[in-house]
Amino acid sequence: MFKTYFLLLLLMSLVCFSLMGLDKRRARLGLWRVPEKTLFLFAVALGALGGTAGMFLFRHKTRHWYFRLFFPLLAALQLALPFLLPLLVK
Repeated sequence: MFKTYFLLLLLMSLVCFSLMGLDKRRARLGLWRVPEKTLFLFAVALGALGGTAGMFLFRHKTRHWYFRLFFPLLAALQLALPFLLPLLVK
């Protein structure tokens, strides 16, 4: 189960990281943007680690307090979840 969870976490993080880079590029070029709710949707769907990495690597959405606060919190929760869940289910 851990292996499947972390593979899914990696996959969704890569997608969210890519979306952050794509949105930054489109912002610079003045093109259509990826909606913020889409970025949050992928972050909540196990992509927060990649979203956080993309946010700081691409320097994108760092002025928005809700991205700076919730992306790292979601990432920490998503990394801790498989270890905390067995303790909570007992």
